[in-house]
This record gives sequence, structure tokens and C-alpha cells, in this order.
Amino acid sequence: MKKDKNRVYIFDTSLRDGEQSPGNSMNTEEKLLLARQLENLGVDIIEAGFPIASEGDFDAVRQISRVIRKSQVAGLARANKVDIDRAWQAIKAAAHPRIHTFISSSDIHLKYQLKKSRAQVLDEAVAAVRLAKSYTDNVEFSPMDATRSDRDYLVQMVAAVIDAGAIAVNIPDTVGYAVPEEFGDLIAYLFANVKNIDRAILSVHCHNDLGLAVANSLAAIRAGARQVECTINGIGERAGNTAMEEIVMALATRKDLYGLYTGIKTEQIYKTSRLLTQITGIAVQPNKAIVGANAFAHESGIHQDGLIKEKITYEIMTPKSVGISDTHIVLGKHSGRAAIAHHLKKMGYVLTEEQLNRVAAKVKELADIKKDIYDEDLQAIIYEDVYRGEEKYHLIYLNVVSGNVAIPTATMEMKVGAEVVRDAGFGNGPVDATFAAIRNITKTNYPLLKYAVNAITGGSDAQGETMVQLKYNGHTVVGRGAHPDVIVASAKAYINALNRLEFLKSNVKKVKVELS
Repeated sequence: MKKDKNRVYIFDTSLRDGEQSPGNSMNTEEKLLLARQLENLGVDIIEAGFPIASEGDFDAVRQISRVIRKSQVAGLARANKVDIDRAWQAIKAAAHPRIHTFISSSDIHLKYQLKKSRAQVLDEAVAAVRLAKSYTDNVEFSPMDATRSDRDYLVQMVAAVIDAGAIAVNIPDTVGYAVPEEFGDLIAYLFANVKNIDRAILSVHCHNDLGLAVANSLAAIRAGARQVECTINGIGERAGNTAMEEIVMALATRKDLYGLYTGIKTEQIYKTSRLLTQITGIAVQPNKAIVGANAFAHESGIHQDGLIKEKITYEIMTPKSVGISDTHIVLGKHSGRAAIAHHLKKMGYVLTEEQLNRVAAKVKELADIKKDIYDEDLQAIIYEDVYRGEEKYHLIYLNVVSGNVAIPTATMEMKVGAEVVRDAGFGNGPVDATFAAIRNITKTNYPLLKYAVNAITGGSDAQGETMVQLKYNGHTVVGRGAHPDVIVASAKAYINALNRLEFLKSNVKKVKVELS
């Protein structure tokens, strides 16, 4: 790999370390699909798998090696002949193959896992790199659990594997133990004490057990590391790995601080994230940086007002820069009139100040009942509270008692013209009782031709939209109502139909009207 001191190379291990985490296993076809997208994304090195792990892993790495032509394809191998031979067999068809071999370097691992001395492990590390070098010049070495290793021993091992032919040396924080100041200092220590460090690219591989994987990787970059091992959406063992999208966008957004770049086509980030989610079935949390559903969503009225005036006020990067179509202004109880007006204008509605005030009040009222306000909710509000004419009947309150051991009863108060009227109704169910109460109060009894209920949006808190069709003197009218409580929505629809009938009766002599 040609060294560029201003470039950070992206080594993606979603197909290897990422796939090891519970629930993230993929079949060969899914791995091929993701590998192609990683190449489209501009990943420098794709760690395709651990060929010795299983026949399935070997076959997947081999197939990926045959189809990927631009990115390097790496196969992981422990520091022994069987693993390295197997890795080479899997990746040898790649346009740019890399063998990535590793062995532990911490005294904890040497004592309890490997049960070997430092000298033995150092000899095995050097022998592994030399064997891998006999297959390809593109060899990477990792001293596992480097952050809990003796620093002088780590210096000795890094220098030895570079002398043996490693062109990249990766420093793993295998158990996510390090903190940024400490990890950055370790990388600086290696640059200061490994005499042949200029002959290799220093890489880092951080785990997120303390939530510091990205911070540690950035600290290492500040100290001189120029390759980051990471995964899409930060998937991986235990709490996961450095999130590729976060490290890339941190460097892109803060060029003023780092002065570095990657080869990642950032507009492909969201597409790649979504593909991984579709393959694994594991959703990204809404507040996930860069690719979460809320990453470019704003509900605060102050923020929304600033964004409408100039997006840079509250967004440090554009949604389009990561492949998301646009900023999402979330309408809710924190939204101001400016945000509501802006959103309505995008929907094609231009309202007067008085109309906007009414809609804004209704949005806040509805937001206290249901969490998310959708375009369909806004349309229902506009229909009911803006575009309706003068109405004779208004609902004040409704109380319904129903159940399998109670007679369905609706108690209601309505405004009829200037008069407030209370009454009750009984029926076969809560809706029938509600309609009976309305008929009693309004002293009407028009034939009910049709009644229907639909959910405006998805979710258990969705508004119910109801439709009532009444008949009068050969004409039919349709009333609609929307509310999270479907009984209230039904009452509003019936009352809306009655108001339309009043309009029809007052105009029937002037024009022939049929509302449907």
C-alpha cells in the first residue's frame, strides 16, 4: 500500500468481527452482497472473514475474493501455518489479497490463554509474518490485547514483525479497556520507540465496551495512526467496534482539526447501513450518530426555526452528504409556528395567520395524545379545522361506557347553534350508542348508509379516521372525523355529516348539490 500521510485508510471488518456478534451471522450470498456495497462505498480493505473457522467462512471469503476488484480483500489467520495456508487458499484469487495474522501480546493472554513465554510468542509472530510474506507482500500483523500489554515488549514485537515483512501493524484494544488519552499516548509511544515504524502503516482496532471506540480511534489518528479497523453501524463482538460512518464523518466534518481524508464515498453510507440492517434484521437505534432515524430529525421549535432560516445553525453536516434525502423536521408539542408553516407549505398548503394559529394549536393538542405527527394527521387537522365552513353542531364532550356486561351508553354534550345541549343514547355498541346520543341532541334521524374506520398512520397510537355517509331527500353527504380515540372520531364524523346536511339544505334551492 502506497503511504499517504494525509490519508486514513479504512479497513472494514463487518464481514469478520462484525459477523461474530450474536444475531449478525450472514450466509454467503448476503456476504457477497455486502462486500460489493463496501467496494461501492470505497472501503480500502475488506476483511472478508476467518477462513479456518469453517467451510462456509472459507467459501464466502473465496467467493468475495473472486468478485471484488478494487478493494483489498483480507483473510484473518492466527499465527500458525495451518491458518495462514488456509487464508491464502481463500484469498489468492483476489485482485489485491492481504493476509492478516495475529497473536496475543499481553501477559494476561500469554499466561492464561496461550500458556507461553514472551520469547516463544515473539518467535511465533515473526515466523507467521514470514510465512504469510512468502505468499504475498501484503501482510498485516496484530498483537492482540495490545492495550494491556507491556509497552516495551509491544515495541519489541512491532519492530520484529516489521523487520519480518509486515506492511501494516494493527494495535487492537481487544477488550475495549483503553480511554482516549491513554490510547493516543500508546500510539505516540510506538512512533517514538519503534525504530522502523516508518516502514509500515500503523493501524488501530478499537472495541466499544466503554463506549469509547470512536474516541480512541480519533485519538490514535491524532497520534499518527493512518488505518482504522471498523464496522458498519459499529457491529461486532460484545458492545461492537468503531463505527465506520462515525470515524469517516468525524474526519470529513472536522478537516479543520485533523487535516486528513479517506477514500469513502460518504453519499453511500446510509445505503450501506440500511443494507446491513436488512441482512441482519438488527435495527439501528434511533439516536445512533450519522445513520439513526433521529440523526437529522429536529423537534425543538428553536432548532426548527433556525434550520428553516439556515441549516448550518443546527446541522454540522448535510443529510445528503451521507445519502439521506433531507432534514426531517418532526412536528410535535415542541414545534413552533414557523416549522408548522414551513412543513405545510411543502405539502402545498398556504394558510392565513388565523388558520395557522388554529392548526398549530391542534398540532400541540394532538401531540399530547400521540407521539408522532404525520402528514396525514396534518391533512386531517386542516380538513376539520380550516376548510370547514360555519357549522351548526359542535362536539363539547363525550363519555362512553361499554363492555360485555354493560349496556353501551353514550353521554354527550353538544353546542347546537348558540345552545348547549346534553343527552344520552343507548345502542348495540359504543359507536351505535354515540350516534343515538347525537340523534337525540340534534333531533335528527337521517338514514345511515355507510360507516367505515381506517387508521391514518401505523402504530398503536395512530389516529383513527372515520367516514359516515347519511342520506337526505335523495342526496347523500359524507362526513369525516379523525382522532386517536376511534369513538370520538366516529362522533366527529357523524357531526360533520350533519353540518354538511345543514349546508346542503340551506343551498339546495340555489344550486343542485350532491356531496359525496
